[in-house]
Amino acid sequence: MPEPPALPPLRGELRADVAILGAGYTGLTAALELALRGQRVVVLEAQRIGWGASGRNGGQALVGYGCEVDELERQLGREDARRLFDWSREAVQAMRARIDRHGIECHWVEGHASVAIRARHERDLRANCEHLQRHYDYPMQWWERDTLRGQLDSPRYRAAMFDPLSAHLHPLAYARGLADAARAAGVVIHEQSPVTRIQRGAHAVLHTDHGSVRAPQLVVAGNALLQGLVPELERRIMPVGTYIGASAPLGAERARALIGNNMAVSDTAWALDYFRLSHDHRLLFGGRASYSALPPPGLHRVMQRRMHEVFPQLADIPLQQVWGGYVDITRNRAPHWGRLDGNVYFAQGFSGHGVAAAGLAGEVIAEAIVGQSERLDVFQRLRHAPFPGGRLLRMPLLVAAMSWYKLRDALW
Repeated sequence: MPEPPALPPLRGELRADVAILGAGYTGLTAALELALRGQRVVVLEAQRIGWGASGRNGGQALVGYGCEVDELERQLGREDARRLFDWSREAVQAMRARIDRHGIECHWVEGHASVAIRARHERDLRANCEHLQRHYDYPMQWWERDTLRGQLDSPRYRAAMFDPLSAHLHPLAYARGLADAARAAGVVIHEQSPVTRIQRGAHAVLHTDHGSVRAPQLVVAGNALLQGLVPELERRIMPVGTYIGASAPLGAERARALIGNNMAVSDTAWALDYFRLSHDHRLLFGGRASYSALPPPGLHRVMQRRMHEVFPQLADIPLQQVWGGYVDITRNRAPHWGRLDGNVYFAQGFSGHGVAAAGLAGEVIAEAIVGQSERLDVFQRLRHAPFPGGRLLRMPLLVAAMSWYKLRDALW
């Protein structure tokens, strides 16, 4: 996408009803919903709109959360787990309605398949499909190998759980469209305004090098990029690098021969691959998570090889671009949303499943700020343990754990 002119950085002192840190899906959705309810909102973004996970992700807007429903049931019971799941379903519908209402051009396409590589994956995936059909009244479909091959021309996969309601879209176009809608509703957004300090109290203050925003309500939507601003939140998430590439253009006929119904796809391995077609007939292929501060060695070469393993017929097609960024994961992969000090609201822990859920978080937080906290109260009951090892050891411990899961996927 062409880069639009930058919005001016913060200069001087501002007052608002609500201050928001971060111009990604959570912050922008909260800002839009609050402005439509008559609140004065100021958003501070350290870089550009959608610069973090909201603009770099694979564009898969999925029903559900980073964890399976059994984790929600274990903590909340099936009734409240069902409520959370239904809210995620409504969140995808709300995204589509928001796109239509505000005329956001972001290439929305419905349909997503979770695909199994090994027999163990197939058993687990089918059990999850049947559980969602039986206990959540969700129109999930089970596809055996022949049905799957009729839509996905790859020999790699055994079966699929097909979700007709989840979707995919151009992630940065959606983020920028949200920002345009929020600004049209009266929201003030300052780009290139990194927050250096948060002053908490009856009125929270976001400080930058050149100004400040004071407000009685604060939304922290920095995801994996808080960088020491709220330590009690950061202890409960881990930044994980994730990467995606775009192939050379395939042309409409060759692209549709790969994925006949134009669905998005992700496999069920621990170190998963995910992919979809773009509106200009490229294959977008993601994976290769990094659990350290460095990109994996030979990233472009490895991702291109993985793409060719999934689609051998693309052996002549290179990846033209590869990019990445950080997502935030919690230990149990469940969403971590709530409030601190009574007037500091936050949402984090999307665990690679945040395109639709981050918008839901923005809606839920906006409701709570204007006095309707029922949904946020349910999310806040989810418990989240900090990552072990403190700042020095938590990343090496996670790398060791991930190595075990990758080995298990490779062996059985």
